[in-house]
Amino acid sequence: MNYLKIGKATQLKGKDKKLYRALEIFPGLLSWGTLLLLIIFSYFYPIGVAYFLIAFDVYWLLLVIYLAIHLYVAYGRMKKATHTNWEEKCKTLKERKIKIDENQYKKMSWSDLIHLIIFPIYNESMTVIEQSVQSIISSNYPSEKIILVLTYEERGGKDLKERIKIIEKKYKNKFRILYTTMHPDGIEGELKGKGANQAWGAKQIKKEIIDPQKIDYNKILVSVFDIDTVISPDYFFVLSYKFLTVNDPYQASYQPVPVYNNNLWQSPFFARVAAFSNTFWQMMQQVRDEKLATYSSHSMTWKTLVEIGFWSTNMVSEDSRIFWHCFCYYKGNYRVVPLDYPVSMDVCMDKNSWKTFKNLYNQQLRWGWGVENIPYLMFNTIKNWKEIPKKKFISKILVQVHGFHSWATNALIIAVIGWMPMLIGGDKFNMTVLSSNLPIVARTLMMLAMSGLIFSAIISTLLLPEKPKKYGISKNIFMFVQWAILPISIIIFGSIPGLHSQTKLMLGDYMGFWVTPKVR
Repeated sequence: MNYLKIGKATQLKGKDKKLYRALEIFPGLLSWGTLLLLIIFSYFYPIGVAYFLIAFDVYWLLLVIYLAIHLYVAYGRMKKATHTNWEEKCKTLKERKIKIDENQYKKMSWSDLIHLIIFPIYNESMTVIEQSVQSIISSNYPSEKIILVLTYEERGGKDLKERIKIIEKKYKNKFRILYTTMHPDGIEGELKGKGANQAWGAKQIKKEIIDPQKIDYNKILVSVFDIDTVISPDYFFVLSYKFLTVNDPYQASYQPVPVYNNNLWQSPFFARVAAFSNTFWQMMQQVRDEKLATYSSHSMTWKTLVEIGFWSTNMVSEDSRIFWHCFCYYKGNYRVVPLDYPVSMDVCMDKNSWKTFKNLYNQQLRWGWGVENIPYLMFNTIKNWKEIPKKKFISKILVQVHGFHSWATNALIIAVIGWMPMLIGGDKFNMTVLSSNLPIVARTLMMLAMSGLIFSAIISTLLLPEKPKKYGISKNIFMFVQWAILPISIIIFGSIPGLHSQTKLMLGDYMGFWVTPKVR
């Protein structure tokens, strides 16, 4: 049994199935247990819960300060990266001796590298597809060193097929190779989603182009991009430079910063705040690279991708699973290298605010489904216990458990549980000095923590793309003021969908892949 390709407990049998199912229950049980125990203790032991809540508010304040510092550093690094001439840096970089594996080294320069880009397409519009393809063409990297793969879903229908034909005809001479392939619908064992589509595209180009032409695997860097990804001009030079200068470049994935700028000015304010919040989190993770996993659009080596057997085709969170797959396959000798360089993507938006609201919640629910990687990582740690660096694997597990638990519970503890001792703690507690001081202390600490909100608003204005002429100065002001909804946003589009996804996993109500509509 190839445990590294497991998507859910139902793919296993016997003791393995029971173990994996127990591990799937664990994250949701931990989150719900935390919330319910705090409510229960608020009734039976309100004083203890009150002291816990004060300590938690202090922790939250310190966390806000800690993350603000990391956000500031990340912004500085990204600003420096976008103002660096990466083409010149690559061209002045001497040929380097690159470690391929324990026994093999090869001399390479940037001009030896070929960039293979995979765009998985479902049913997106010509506007979305063409802007992303055009950004590749407009990049500074030589087109003769770029292979572009458009892998589109059969279930996208005839209209999608026609759009792909138009793109192919218009741009076929703009790359070393422009390859298109249709991913058949209904392949047995596959989950309908991005992972299966991009795995199909990668396998097809390997079979029909790379292997027949005997292109050296060691010289191919593959980038898999969401179809709304618009790259910055130096992206492939940045990626080439990082690959050539880091240690063990084949034991790494490479992660840019997703900045949701494509349709930022047109999108509803609540969608913008949620998008910026995600960008800020990814920026901070670039600084804390020991906590970084691949997310959305990212890059890796073709050699590694072939060795692990490509993306899994039976699960939802393929963008992060590919990292954990590699991490387990190479027994912990795999990491993510931060690029500190942006790619632009779409803010969730639909034809009206209510549709956008529902789509945004579903998008957050799907992102929260990344919790499925916790049982995957724990299960493979147990199965390979004698062969792995235990501290490294346990550390990764703890980081993931803490991250998803915090996602689902922190905002609810502050906004809801914080009132429980006073509401259900009884008259005896409400007559104490602690009871009267608890809301004052909590409010003071939260007001101090709101300084992080102001800092986020400032950074967000620095990341704004050029404003369309139809908008006046009032739009700029609103871009700052909109951050007032953040305390509500992190509950509605943070904790609730996070807890919802963990609950679905806990109950065995497995999700399918929900494609976020791309409307501009």
